[in-house]
Amino acid sequence: CNKKKYTEVVEVPLPTAQEKVTMGMPDDVKADEGSFQLEKLPYNYDALVPNIAALTMEMHYSKHYLTYTNNLNKALAGTEQENIPIEDIFKKLDMTNTDLRNNLGGYYNHTLYFDIIGTKAGGKPTDTLASAIDKDFGSFDNFKIQFEDAANKQFGSGWTWLVVDKSGKLQITSTPNQDNPLMPRAEIAGTPILAIDLWEHAYYLSYQYKRKKYIEAFFNIINWKKVGEKYEEALNK
Repeated sequence: CNKKKYTEVVEVPLPTAQEKVTMGMPDDVKADEGSFQLEKLPYNYDALVPNIAALTMEMHYSKHYLTYTNNLNKALAGTEQENIPIEDIFKKLDMTNTDLRNNLGGYYNHTLYFDIIGTKAGGKPTDTLASAIDKDFGSFDNFKIQFEDAANKQFGSGWTWLVVDKSGKLQITSTPNQDNPLMPRAEIAGTPILAIDLWEHAYYLSYQYKRKKYIEAFFNIINWKKVGEKYEEALNK
């Protein structure tokens, strides 16, 4: 008798409407009432694909950043620090106050991060900032190598920064957790003008354990015009 071959067909149900990921809009995210509010994104969550996944951007902005913002406003509510510039809060920060330290840093760091990344970005800095990078690092390529090296060497969660120190010189430094160069006892103190978030929530959905790839891709989304503006502001303080 002839043997017939059978192919097993397995039906896989499509996800229900409740299971599908719903992508929101950045403008829909509102912080609770307080002194500090979210940095507005001038683009949708999927605008930085493939460098940053849309879901990563949404979770990073609407969950992590929002939480730090709300927690900071709660920590400051009813205190003398509630209505003073954030730089002044850093100057008087009690580093043993971990709640304020983490949320103050988390808010400031993410505000800077979201402000200096964007669409139609990447390339190289121009004008005054370009000259300063050449002066202090030898060349943009040297700066990039040193910045990526510092970021790769940062163990665990933290940030790597480009700062303007008190003498006006550009320096690269890294900090753990949500610390930053404005806090007391910073290893290299200065005004941050560029920051890369090295917490897993900033990259893991796209890059998993390949953090080095995320650090390299970060240079594709740096808005050097914004960084240049921050450099000019830091010099004029």
